Amino acid sequence: MTASAEPEIVSSQKCFGGTQSVYRHHSTETGTSMRFGVFLPPQASAGPVPALYYLAGLTCTEENFIVKAGAQRVAAELGIALIAPDTSPRGLAYPGEDDAYDFGTGAGFYVDATEAPWRVGYRMASYIARELPALINAHLPIDPARTGIFGHSMGGHGALTLALKYPDLYKSVSAFAPIVAPMRCPWGEKALGLYLGPDRAAWQAYDATALVEARGWAGPPILIDQGTADPFLERELKPDLLREACAARGVALTLRLQDGYDHSYFFIATFMADHIRHHARYL
Repeated sequence: MTASAEPEIVSSQKCFGGTQSVYRHHSTETGTSMRFGVFLPPQASAGPVPALYYLAGLTCTEENFIVKAGAQRVAAELGIALIAPDTSPRGLAYPGEDDAYDFGTGAGFYVDATEAPWRVGYRMASYIARELPALINAHLPIDPARTGIFGHSMGGHGALTLALKYPDLYKSVSAFAPIVAPMRCPWGEKALGLYLGPDRAAWQAYDATALVEARGWAGPPILIDQGTADPFLERELKPDLLREACAARGVALTLRLQDGYDHSYFFIATFMADHIRHHARYL
């Protein structure tokens, strides 16, 4: 993919010796203006650094991670760039786009939609895996050969599915409270049905458990943290389904059940350093 024009800086602040910036650009995949956050560690002033993409969950923008996750300190220590895209296109004005928190605006589910009208614009899988990295690699001091991906909830689903589908792009993957089997939970069944249509065979490309069963994963261990007090644990997240699939395929999975933690950014911030250090070992 040819990189588009240099992105516009919306804001930039010095942070732990590096810079925390927000950029805006026009996306050809979504047909809209898209924003993304980038933390560049101080080491980036001397040359390209590895990058870790963070995919946020339902209702979020790029700002949630930047402000709430507490990730910049350890990223600066380890010399890793943090990239935080938005969770959907915004402003396409499709009927129903803003009617629910779990579909449409803020809920792109990191798929390339095939159903009308969503197939025009709701192409977050291609945006995250292709268009955004091409843009960033062309204009920022990032080493494209050292890229990892992680995320939370819907974003954990996105991180897992993209890593499993594109192991050439991502050297490491982890997640906080991910939706590991969207084909078997209400959030996923709603989103995949509306974005991809009724043929459940088409949904398998966006289901981490199904992808592990079909493809495995030859990369380093997958790290997942899951709070035991998460209100969505049994109905929506179902980490045991992924654990069973990984065991059957011989995929290395570290699934840590964190006693008393919920689904919030307090949980994410508590274990963020562990995840960044996990990725740093392989990037």
